[in-house]
Amino acid sequence: MRKFLIKVDGKAYEVEVEEVGGNESSAGTISVPQPVVTKVKEESVSQKVVKSSSNPAPAKTPTAAVAGEEIVAPMPGKILQLKVSEGDIVKDGDTLLILEAMKMENEIVANASGNIKKINVAANDMVDTGDVLMVIG
Repeated sequence: MRKFLIKVDGKAYEVEVEEVGGNESSAGTISVPQPVVTKVKEESVSQKVVKSSSNPAPAKTPTAAVAGEEIVAPMPGKILQLKVSEGDIVKDGDTLLILEAMKMENEIVANASGNIKKINVAANDMVDTGDVLMVIG
């Protein structure tokens, strides 16, 4: 088995090539099978369906705009734990919640100091990139 790194349309693919038969000619050259690259179907995150083992999540309703500094989800994932409640006073850099993404726990921190005006998520909620998680005023 030989491994090759193949670039197709700017995307890198690692392929393994197995030499099935050593077709050697009298000139001493070896015919190496050409790697076959099949594109993996890529799904955008917004099209991905996430199945839950518990009750299905209720449809998200648009929230009324609240003036203040919005804390948005940097990546899609699951809210594991909220560290603050509405009305709490936080400082820039304080941990607000834990977001699990790709089997890793990520601390989402405050990007401003102030009071927590609105929390739009709860533990076990699934969020997408850019969703407003909470507002600091």
